[in-house]
Amino acid sequence: MNYRHAFHAGNFADCMKHALLVSLLGHFLRKPSPFMVLDTHAGIGRYDLTSEEAEKTQEWKEGIGLLAEEGPDSPLAPWLELVKKAGGPRYYPGSPVLTSMMLRPQDELICCEKHPDDKRKLYGLFTRTPNVFVHERDGYEALRALLPPKTAKRGLVLIDPPFEEPGEFDRLLEAVHTIRARFPTGMIAIWYPIKHRTPIRAFYTALQDAGVPDVLAAELLMRKPVDPDRLNGAGLIVIKPPYGFAEQATAQLNRLKTLLHAQDATVTQITAE
Repeated sequence: MNYRHAFHAGNFADCMKHALLVSLLGHFLRKPSPFMVLDTHAGIGRYDLTSEEAEKTQEWKEGIGLLAEEGPDSPLAPWLELVKKAGGPRYYPGSPVLTSMMLRPQDELICCEKHPDDKRKLYGLFTRTPNVFVHERDGYEALRALLPPKTAKRGLVLIDPPFEEPGEFDRLLEAVHTIRARFPTGMIAIWYPIKHRTPIRAFYTALQDAGVPDVLAAELLMRKPVDPDRLNGAGLIVIKPPYGFAEQATAQLNRLKTLLHAQDATVTQITAE
């Protein structure tokens, strides 16, 4: 399958992923020292929800389309405010645009996108943004080439693969080992789809068996994960989450559960600190 996120932009999985991402980045802003974000599967950065692709599936109507009335006191407010600034509701910002909007002059974002057409679109968004760098390369390969960062001791590696090929969880486990070896002070965030539980349980067990400490899993389930051919939910693994993030994530996911009519929302400590 040749995955294109334009068909799925702004859906429930994007909402949970990006709300949590903004919270993670917010913790870096509490200190003046620079940080780096490496986005391994960046996509095109911004999605037109009136496009042919978005209109074909209309997945955004069951995601960001249900959140327009949220007020400033909502736990989702910091993310939703960025969505509006980025051109929402028509344009939905992906992780590169959201991250770039939170950068200070001393911080930097490195985006990897291996599809040439998508890379060109992404590059076009940041031609006048000096601390955002766009690479046409495989995100997993980039971990060895671009880590550790040259300009910061703090940072986040965001891995958001399309899961279009078998063995993605195996590649994710190898990526975790690479990041921890090359950037031990870095935080890791990994998005994953929930179709059925077996591969996810195996991934959790592999992280435990490998002795990876301080692993948190945040999940939003739209329905019981019993149909392996359907996206029943989404999760975000965070390795070395900042203090207070678990409480933030719980509040955000519970709010999304209510607004998106989801079945369940959980935040679980997979391995101890």
